[in-house]
Amino acid sequence: MSKLSWQAVVIESVLLIIVQWFADGYPEADLVVRLPGQPKVTFRQYAGYVEVDLSVGRSLFYYYVEAETHPDTKPLTLWLNGGPGCSSVGGGGFTELGPFYPTGDGRGLRINTMSWNKASNLLFVESPAGVGWSYSNRTSDYNAGDESATSDMLLFLLRWFDKFPALKSHDLFLTGESYAGHYIPQLADAILSYNSRSSGFRFNIKGIAIGNPLLKLDRDVPAVFEFFWSHGMIADEERLTIMNQCDFKDYTFASPHNVSNICHDAIRTAGNVITEYINNYDVLLDFCYPSIVQQELRLKKMATKMSMGVDVCMTYERRLYFNLPEVQIALHANRTHLPYEWSMCSTQLNYSGIDGNMDMLPVLKRIIQNKTPVWIFSGDQDSVIPFTGSRSLIRELAQDLNFEITVPYRIWFHKRQVGGWAIEYGNLLTFATVRGAAHMVPYAQPARALQLFSSFVSGGRLPNKPHSSTDD
Repeated sequence: MSKLSWQAVVIESVLLIIVQWFADGYPEADLVVRLPGQPKVTFRQYAGYVEVDLSVGRSLFYYYVEAETHPDTKPLTLWLNGGPGCSSVGGGGFTELGPFYPTGDGRGLRINTMSWNKASNLLFVESPAGVGWSYSNRTSDYNAGDESATSDMLLFLLRWFDKFPALKSHDLFLTGESYAGHYIPQLADAILSYNSRSSGFRFNIKGIAIGNPLLKLDRDVPAVFEFFWSHGMIADEERLTIMNQCDFKDYTFASPHNVSNICHDAIRTAGNVITEYINNYDVLLDFCYPSIVQQELRLKKMATKMSMGVDVCMTYERRLYFNLPEVQIALHANRTHLPYEWSMCSTQLNYSGIDGNMDMLPVLKRIIQNKTPVWIFSGDQDSVIPFTGSRSLIRELAQDLNFEITVPYRIWFHKRQVGGWAIEYGNLLTFATVRGAAHMVPYAQPARALQLFSSFVSGGRLPNKPHSSTDD
């Protein structure tokens, strides 16, 4: 074979590979070739925008990561962070369960060895418009709420699948944390309603899982003060005053003044336990000193500070990384050159203050009655939405559904250690704690979180024997 013909064969082979890559229904324009400072990986990444309202220029930014192995046969998992108004790309994607973490100098990436893309393809969306790099050319769109966020996310998914038609048939799981206790149930409900009306495409939804979710204020709020007391953070007298003087049945985000003056004063005193030295999302974690870490990042020094194996300064490293122009170019982000920096939680969004008062249990009930499994999991070191409130709410939901206990409350294991505790009702409703985790479960306990997630998407149960979990 001549040299020229050999080169022609090589070129033809390369072109064939490229054609195969994009003939499977993946958008070439959104391919992320490589992120700045990224270690070499074998899976593909995509990022870009989906227009949810072309007439006013409202678009949501997404980041999609293939499963590490066999992406063609793995499910698709959507992850949404809460807030409301916080970035799922910055949170879930690059701090918790995505394939990379920012390096200590904030200018590169390191591998997350416990990324959930070991078990699933992953999709992260900055929602609603005004969060992260998602935007609208109509400023009134930054006045959002649960209803508009849900309708935009449903439209986003329909149009995103038009970009990725090969994934339409994959099992779909909806996951998230915190205010995703509102986002995910309402989105799942909207999807199931869409499926019931559609004569064509239907979402292949297989389950939802939410970590430390806001579900119902009358249980989630008093649990905060019980948590403070049980962890030795407030005095007996403050706890007793709150228990005896506060009626949380009428408590709302918009009108906490409905409580008595004595109750209000006790709540305010108890809340003072959260200072610059205590992270209320993880009360065991050491604190990162922003002034010191920001100075180190400016000087391009390694700013990573470790506490219990967790980089407590990752949020500052992440912000520096995402605001590098070369990172935004690689991600096809910030295409309109927004007049503000990327931040984890939006300063542009005006989210409805009353929507957080809604009770999510009736929505979860409808989802379960549609035979869609629901998992609620809680890091046991979170004081913001403590596991005690979530645990009692899931029991209340099970009783409303007339579910019997399928698997009694018990220990589950990971690598011969206790991963947490779990209970299952009626084969469709599971509540699990993750030992040593906090509000952001995958951030604080990445290995245990991956074990829980893998069990969830595989349709299995959490290992109940020390030797039955995967020991790598």
